[in-house]
Parts: sequence; structure tokens; C-alpha cells
Amino acid sequence: MKSTRRAFLAASSATLALPFLNTRLIAAETINIQIGSSHPTNNIWVYAMQNALQPELERLLADAGGNYTVNWNENYGGTLYKFKDTRSAVRDGIVDIGMVGTVWEGSAMPLQNVTYFTPFANADHNVVIDIFDKLTDELPELRAGWTDQNMVHLSSLVTDSYDIYSNFPIASVDDVKNRRLNAPGTSANWLANTGCTPVNGALTTYYTDIQTGVSEGTLSFASGIQPTRVYEVAPHLTRVGFGSMYFGGIAVNKQFHDGLPAEVQTALREAGRITSRSHGDYVTERSTSAMTEMVAAGLQVSEMEQVEREKWAATLPNVAKPWLDANGPAAAVVMKAYFDELKARGITPARDWSAEI
Repeated sequence: MKSTRRAFLAASSATLALPFLNTRLIAAETINIQIGSSHPTNNIWVYAMQNALQPELERLLADAGGNYTVNWNENYGGTLYKFKDTRSAVRDGIVDIGMVGTVWEGSAMPLQNVTYFTPFANADHNVVIDIFDKLTDELPELRAGWTDQNMVHLSSLVTDSYDIYSNFPIASVDDVKNRRLNAPGTSANWLANTGCTPVNGALTTYYTDIQTGVSEGTLSFASGIQPTRVYEVAPHLTRVGFGSMYFGGIAVNKQFHDGLPAEVQTALREAGRITSRSHGDYVTERSTSAMTEMVAAGLQVSEMEQVEREKWAATLPNVAKPWLDANGPAAAVVMKAYFDELKARGITPARDWSAEI
């Protein structure tokens, strides 16, 4: 009798456990994701991908019931593509998720570069993140910049504020007359009508350019300058306040995104928003520690007076106009929305470029 009873109980227990075993088997469905970037994970635009996006997506999926898990295939540090190919890498599905530098995509994604055509607007990088997360969701014009390229925007990426690192002191716009400063790409516009000659270059060339006299300083940001030790040859930092720039975003290939289960799509978009906050915190941490190290090494820091900042901004021609003319009504919508968001946050730009549309 005892053996029969034990057998019955064992069989009953196994039967009762079947639904739970089946649930566990269903919960084991794995989503394979190729994630990558052109830069290493200690870079300010990539760090949050590995340290926020990936763990947050895993957490959100677990919190939603554990129906899905993620198998990450990491391709960081340019192992699959370089910085000029970030858009095409995500667009074409070389990676499913990647960092996209829209700053390098002036032709394909021009509206994402509005901050580079509106200097002296705002120096707070966290504000730029908040605004562009919001506007990319709300403005069809900005959102289309991603979807037209077969991508879905997940998270905003920025720089800390651009200022001037030089081998001579600067108190006003007059002090850069007849000088030479590294100002690559669009940032050369920030020197228009100042009498200063912009010199092309990159973070990797600034040190040598200044050391050899090709230039006498550069327009750049603390988190980029400190690792390259440019402050050794350009010991004067003038906080001009050109501003924090929207650099690009973390994006997911649209075909890949649309093929995901709805629950995973929702979790991925939420992980992207959390990653934006984490990115802002990391930029703050990196720029703060960079300043501490550079000042300890002898960097002399001066804050340009607001009246002089406004004078510099007023000296410039309407550097936004060519961008507006080239990109039509959509560019005007984006610029106006950006400055409206700044004003809503109590920020008064040194020059309101949207008032000149």
C-alpha cells in the first residue's frame, strides 16, 4: 500500500509541476542582439551602451515576467566598422544596435545637427539630452531622420560644453583676432567675422598642431581634451560657452526592431531612455574629473564675462541661415522647437537664432 501511495503521489506531483515546467521552458526564449560601435567602451558615447543599455534591457525583461532573455554579441571598439560608417552599419544591419554619430552625417541626417549651427545656446549637456529625447519622440521631422535611414532612435548622445583651450589668454572676442585655432567642420562657423583663422583637425591632431605652431589652440570639450593631454601645450581654458552639442544617438535597426516581440520593443525603448540619463551622468563624471586633473596639472581656467559672450555671439553672421536654406521648412520647425524647449527650461541663449528665421 505504501509503495502504491508513494507512486500515486509522485505521479500527481509531476502532473501538477508540468504547467510550471512548461512556463519555465517558454521563459527561456532568447533574443540574439548584435551590438557595436566605432569607439571603445570607455568613450563617453559608448560607455552607457555596455553599462546601462545592456543591463537595463535585461532587468526590464526580467521584471516583465522573464519571458525573454538576451544573448549579446558585442562588437565594440571599431571591430566591425569605423566612425564614418556608424549610420550605414546600423541602417544595413551590420549590427542590430549601435552608436550613430549624426555629427558625421550632415548630408544624410542634417536636422540632427541643429546644435552645431546654433552656438551660444546652452552649456548644460543634460538639458540637451532631455530636449532631444523629447523632440525625437514628438517631432516627425526629427524622427524621420532616423526612420528614413531604417533606424529607430533609442537614446541621445551629447558632448559637454565646447570652450577654447589655447596657449594665450582670452578675455573677449577681440583677443582671437589674427590667431589660429583648431575648429574642424561646422565649428569653424563659430569663428566667422572674428578675425581668427580656423584650422582643420581632430582630437588626435590638436596636441601636435599646437606644439608645432600650426594652431594656437582649439575649440573643444573637457572630456575630449584631458585624455589627449592637449592642456600641456594649451594651458589656458576660456569658458566661452559655445555650448553642449547633440552628437547623435544609440539606434536600433528598424527591421530588427519591428521583428521583435512587442514586450521586447517596449523594454528596449525604455532601456534607451534610462541610458540617456546614465549617459548624462557619465559625461558629468568624466568632464568633472577631467577638469580636476587638468587644473592640478596647471591648466588656468577663466570664465568669459556674459557681456563678452553676447558680444562674440553678436559678431557672428547668421551661421544658421545656410543650414536653414539647405534643409527647408523642416529645419525651421526643429530649430524653433529646440529654442522653445530651452526657454521653457528658463534658459536664455546668448543669441536666439530662432528669432532670425
